[in-house]
Amino acid sequence: MTAQRADAIVIGAGPYGLATAATLRRVGAGARVFGEPMSFWERHMPKGMFLRSPWAGSHIGDTQAGPTLDDFERARGERIARPIPLADFVAYGHHFRQRVALDIDPRTVTAVEPIAGGFRLLLADGEPIECARVVVAGGISSFAHRPPEFDGLPPDLASHSSDHADLAAFAGARIAVIGGGQSALESAALLHEAGVDVMVILRGPRLRWVGRAPRSGVLGPLFFHKTDVGPAGLSQLVARPSLLRRLPRRLQDRAHRRSLVAGAALWLRSRISEIPIVDGRHVVEAARANGHLRLRLDDRATCEVDHALLATGYRVDVRRYGFLGPALLARVRCVEGYPVLDGGFQSSVPGLYFVGAPASYSFGPLVRFVAGTEFTVRTLARALTGRPRSDVAGPALDVRSAETVR
Repeated sequence: MTAQRADAIVIGAGPYGLATAATLRRVGAGARVFGEPMSFWERHMPKGMFLRSPWAGSHIGDTQAGPTLDDFERARGERIARPIPLADFVAYGHHFRQRVALDIDPRTVTAVEPIAGGFRLLLADGEPIECARVVVAGGISSFAHRPPEFDGLPPDLASHSSDHADLAAFAGARIAVIGGGQSALESAALLHEAGVDVMVILRGPRLRWVGRAPRSGVLGPLFFHKTDVGPAGLSQLVARPSLLRRLPRRLQDRAHRRSLVAGAALWLRSRISEIPIVDGRHVVEAARANGHLRLRLDDRATCEVDHALLATGYRVDVRRYGFLGPALLARVRCVEGYPVLDGGFQSSVPGLYFVGAPASYSFGPLVRFVAGTEFTVRTLARALTGRPRSDVAGPALDVRSAETVR
């Protein structure tokens, strides 16, 4: 079968894929996009969830290339709650795609291999495509971390939190949620509210609440950037990835660790007040027992539950992107699973770019979140087009007509 040709391919249609495609098209660097829009948010996050990210840190991409949350709220004609409900953010993602008229191909890219002058991609239906540049916006679903203590257990006894879109399916069961971050505690709250007998087990000595320090007022904006990624003071540095990447590696790593310490939004506190929490402990053994799951903790205490929900986060390793072939991966320089990228998000393979969580080794924690899409797409557009910052930042998009305003 003769391969089609394209200048650039974007793999993934979540916030980073949508933002990348919208900005590249606006600056005249067209790209074909493959993937189901917002699929991770719809299929791998539980109904009833709220975003921990603030309103100002939840706009998709360059606010001059597509509609903001404010634009979506006005278009819908009713106020969106704060914190933002998951369902409303998913609807915003689809609104974004429609308003900028992105033509998304929902087919899955199954393989990417290097060829002379670029890359050859294979789609799920067997169609080949050749292109000069590939932007990987594959998201984090491939990176779900499952602690080794749960290896070998079937999904009816232990599963990752990203395996579920509706936690009400556990009604009537006894569930142990493993983890101490936002996903763990919000999952526990949703389970409890669905009538599930739930407990939480976390390694940390205590729960860490995010939002104690004031974000508003006179001093708040001095210590916290509007994206609200990272602790007081450090938030301002994290919001400037081009500056952060100039620091010595040890300082970058420290900023990354401090900004990603497991914690939960303060507004969750009242919702988990009745849930048993075992802190300062971790599971050392998990095994089937009498049709249930027996958990043994590091203090030798044991408990039996029907299921362990592993809200244990994600660990980036681009080798787990099944579509990246071994010949290509062998040429991608990585550090602990993260690709090492240049100032334009390009990997050690010319023409191969990574955005989202895989870029966080090179650009810091901001790009793990939706808040990082604006910086990412503006930087990527400059790299792909050679245009200066001022050209990439304009003209603006009139979301009323979806036409450029000069």
